[in-house]
Amino acid sequence: MFDPVELQSKLSRADPGYYTLETCSEIARKLDRVVDLKRERNAVLLAHNYQRPEIFEVANFTGDSLGLALQAAEVEDAEVIIFCGVHFMAETAKVVSPSRKVILPNLQAGCSLADTADADDLTERIEELRREYSDLGVVCYVNTTAAVKALCDACCTSANAVDVIRAMPNRNILYVPDKNMAAYAASQLPEKNIIPWDGYCYVHHEIQPEAIQRIQATNPDIKVLVHPECRDDVIRLADAALSTSGMVNYARSSEADRFLAVTECGLSDLLAIQVPDKRFYRACKICRYMKMITLEDVITSLERLEPEITLPEEVARGAERAIRRMFELTASDRMPSSLMSID
Repeated sequence: MFDPVELQSKLSRADPGYYTLETCSEIARKLDRVVDLKRERNAVLLAHNYQRPEIFEVANFTGDSLGLALQAAEVEDAEVIIFCGVHFMAETAKVVSPSRKVILPNLQAGCSLADTADADDLTERIEELRREYSDLGVVCYVNTTAAVKALCDACCTSANAVDVIRAMPNRNILYVPDKNMAAYAASQLPEKNIIPWDGYCYVHHEIQPEAIQRIQATNPDIKVLVHPECRDDVIRLADAALSTSGMVNYARSSEADRFLAVTECGLSDLLAIQVPDKRFYRACKICRYMKMITLEDVITSLERLEPEITLPEEVARGAERAIRRMFELTASDRMPSSLMSID
């Protein structure tokens, strides 16, 4: 049973104006229902770092998209995966857990970045570029549909994009779909010719360097952590360019006590809740898609076991191959057993 007073004490670190005792009493009732339904359905619940704070309370795992999918695959007795994130994340969970029922509580939770890369358009672009570059390799960010992943040589995450591209035998690399991450990788790998897809995350792209500089001006010792999906003029202001999980680990282990997390605002909420002894400033934007899933959606999805994510077998196999190749290139000794077991 969730205690409303304890819940308010925790969640109000993220937003004291919203998480009143009255609101937390209603949230506690819904959280109790989710816990009961998870047990009945033998379900594991995943919450991306950008989700609403109350959803973190019932998550079995909280983290980055691919990491969550791989963690869920290791839970041997789970029959159902509830993915509180966006559509491509649920697809990835289905790729690495093909025998399990994967549920996305709200099908409207899409991704503007993933939507910039269509599989048919990518097929045409690959054919066009291979007429110019015979050694062309194609690397896709995990923030893509399964159909796009299936067309790529390797997948990557924001944490290992540079390492994956560096390990590719090809000099000429088409990077899909984030042009800001492509530019960051190119700045780290001058020996590669990185050809960017013309896509970006609207949340990160809208963050302006002035917002960071204003906070730095009054907090000169603050540690600035920036997501690689941000623009180059923002990344240049960072103490570190990190994935969301990388930011969490950095904040926990650093001796510093003040941080600016430059990414979607949900991460600042998560940090305020999970690392209460440190202070987190904000130069962030809200992703409307990441905030679409509510506790009501989670309850309904557990009751009905829908909306279910399904994939054509050839798409799932192709996407799995790209993910597996990522580990082969950069961390073969840490290949998840869930990928080793997929033919």
